[in-house]
Amino acid sequence: MQVATDQSLDKFKATLARLSVEHPAGLDVPTIGLAVSGGPDSLALLLLAHDTFPRGIRVATVDHRLRVEAAEEASYVARICRDRGIAHDILVPDVPISGNIQSAAREARYGLLHRWANVHRLKWIATAHHADDQLETILMRIARGSGLPGLAAIREVNGRVIRPLLGFAKVELVAICQAHNVAPCEDPSNADLDFDRVQIRNWLKSAPDLLDARRASRTSAALREAHDALEWVAEWLEQERLEVLNNNALSLDASGLPRELQRRLLLRSLQKIDSAVSPRGDTIDRALATLRRGQKLTVGDISCMGGSLWRFEPAPPRGTNHQTNRKNR
Repeated sequence: MQVATDQSLDKFKATLARLSVEHPAGLDVPTIGLAVSGGPDSLALLLLAHDTFPRGIRVATVDHRLRVEAAEEASYVARICRDRGIAHDILVPDVPISGNIQSAAREARYGLLHRWANVHRLKWIATAHHADDQLETILMRIARGSGLPGLAAIREVNGRVIRPLLGFAKVELVAICQAHNVAPCEDPSNADLDFDRVQIRNWLKSAPDLLDARRASRTSAALREAHDALEWVAEWLEQERLEVLNNNALSLDASGLPRELQRRLLLRSLQKIDSAVSPRGDTIDRALATLRRGQKLTVGDISCMGGSLWRFEPAPPRGTNHQTNRKNR
């Protein structure tokens, strides 16, 4: 029985069709995987999807094995799915999560979800990021001094991952759970002030009403379009101005270009030599300033030389000059 409002369902259905190019009414076999943790956001995603296309979904809950409560939360989601006739799987990492917990957990989560989607032949993975998440992300990245790519924030589509709730505010999602009489789980990490996002979230509770989450999503979408347009230009300029030389070296004509396009071409040049190199922030700003002055620097294991043409090549192995000098004695 449909409990969510017709307006919410219509918005969700239209957004999903736009992002996935799927027609929800025609989904008779699981095509879209839902990542559902048991919190109010992901439960609302589950409830909206079930009301809209119950035969077209399969659900996964990731238990990162970081909290003892997580196993019960995963079982709770499994029961909700079983009551509605929805296939559900619990995914756990192959190895314990360590290091930067948030970053490592995110990497493990998406790795598990992609493998799960492959096994069950799901075309899409839908996550429950919403408008409030988008606003928090924008503010966090402003605080960190992010450029245009960072301010574009959470993408609606990233590969096979889609986020159909970015047009929904948190209060809407909580109301959907309440309308279905489904009680969400509470993750204690959402109150941990050691996390930047929690600090931003708490600050927003007392911030002026001028900071509207759904308007922030429109701003993010506009910034994302601007970023994509600049990437399109950079790709075209790469074909025109970047030349492959001998010995894995590159030559770039960056003359006369706006600084932002020079920055993007610099990144592309570095990553053509070493795809693992991805300098950001102050590092890329210093590199760009050095090259614009016609000087030399090393980024990672790549030697960079400014001038009329910028040159990039793998740096000599450390200690090469010292060993050569010893042989010449």
